[in-house]
Order: sequence, then structure tokens, then C-alpha cells
Amino acid sequence: MNALELKNVSKAYRDFQLGDISFVLPSGCIMGLIGENGAGKSTTIKLILDMVRRDSGEISILGKDNQNDFCRVKEEIGVVLDEAYFPESITAREVNAIMKHTYHHWDESQYFDYLRRFSLPDKKSFKEFSRGMKMKLAIAVALSHHARLLILDEPTSGLDPIVRDEIVDLFYEFTREESHSILISSHIVSDLEKLCDYIAFLHRGKLLFCEEKDRLLEQYGILRCSKSEFQSIPSGAVRGFRDSGYGIEALVERQKIPFGLAVDTPGIEDIIVFMAKQF
Repeated sequence: MNALELKNVSKAYRDFQLGDISFVLPSGCIMGLIGENGAGKSTTIKLILDMVRRDSGEISILGKDNQNDFCRVKEEIGVVLDEAYFPESITAREVNAIMKHTYHHWDESQYFDYLRRFSLPDKKSFKEFSRGMKMKLAIAVALSHHARLLILDEPTSGLDPIVRDEIVDLFYEFTREESHSILISSHIVSDLEKLCDYIAFLHRGKLLFCEEKDRLLEQYGILRCSKSEFQSIPSGAVRGFRDSGYGIEALVERQKIPFGLAVDTPGIEDIIVFMAKQF
């Protein structure tokens, strides 16, 4: 069973349209959702969680329709949005008392373990938390009720590199169980490149690709060449380029370029930056 399935999902606003989005997140995998501000990442997550109603298409979460059967699976979903929403006067200890009556499978012992691991005070009011502390509290809650699917919108935003690395390790631990999956959006491409099995790239409301990370890195390369060499390359092999005035740097499909040209391995950020130049 797939953790998530989106088929031809669309949502139109007055000044923005998310169009015909389709992708599948297999169980046991991590998918990174990448895109510039306003690309549609948060809208996609809100559609999955039925926080806004889709105009068309189908969304399935853990085998259930997200509109008709969402109540049957919401216990099995851990959610962290780009802002942590708790009452300002509440403490982390009081969060535990509330969550015990919210989730049937709330694990109090695990929750307090995460508070200690994140060095979060349990008696300090939420309004006194830094942004990083607030995000860590939201992550602790998401991981403490035995969810099978984590849906995370910018969960490492506001965290320093050391804590971000710790959080990435936590997500690795979570998906060691084959029934656990993660959909994570982030502007920090390096985190996603380390963490994810699949990369989905949204640009201006369109899904430009959704592909296995390793296959992307095998399929594409960075070619640095002279302008005359560039003119000999089939146009169908080029997925984006920049002209420095001294030469050409291009994202190319390895199998379509002439033999003998040296091609470097790209990073995920290289791929998305060059592809965005085409649109």
C-alpha cells in the first residue's frame, strides 16, 4: 500500500493555480517537496490534509480517501506545519496532558524522551520559546503518537545546522520501519538531498518532476563547454543552461550528448535551478 497518492489534483485561487498534480509516495520512503516561495508546496500539503478543498482530482492517504475517510486515518498522521500552533501560556508538560486526550496511541514516555533529547524545558510557557524551540516541540508531538506517515512543512526552518542534522537523523530512524513514510517540504535542499528517496519539484503551481533521487543524479549531468561545443549538442539533451560570457554551463541528459564530452555529477539544487530557467 502506498502512503500517499495524488492523481490530477488541482486548486485555483484568484491569483494562483495549482495544476494537475500527480505523484505517489510508496510506503517506507521519504519524499522531498521542493519549490520556490509561492510554488504551491504549502497548498499541496493543505490539500492532502483537507485543510482546503480540492477543485478536482483524487487524494489517498494510507489507502483512504482524504475527504470521505480522513477521520479513519488522521490518528496515524503526524503533522508539523511551518509554524507551531500552541496557546501562548501553555507549557510542554501541559501539551502532554492535552495530547493524552487527543490521540488514542499517545506515548507519554516517548514524548518526554524527545523533550530531553531536544533540551526543551517542560515548565516554560510556549510564548517564551524561540522559533527553533517551537519547531522542536511540534516535531516531538508529531513523533509521539505512533504515526505511520509524517507530513512536514519546513520542519527544520529556524534551526541551527547541528540541530537540523539531529532532526534529519530522527527522520531516518522513523523510516527504519517499512510501514513509516515521510512527505517533507523544505527550502534547505541539502537536508532533502541527504534524507530523501524521492524528489518532487513544484514550480509556479506545476509539478515539473517527481522522481527517485538516485535516478535523477544518474540521468542528469553538468556540462561545461565552449559556445562552439554547445552548438553541437542536440537541443533535446539540454534541460537548462547559463552563458557566462566565457563559456556555457548546462544541465544535460547524459545519454543524449555526444561521446567524449566530460559531464560532472550535479546536486539536486543544480537540477532544480537549471530546470526552473526553462519556465
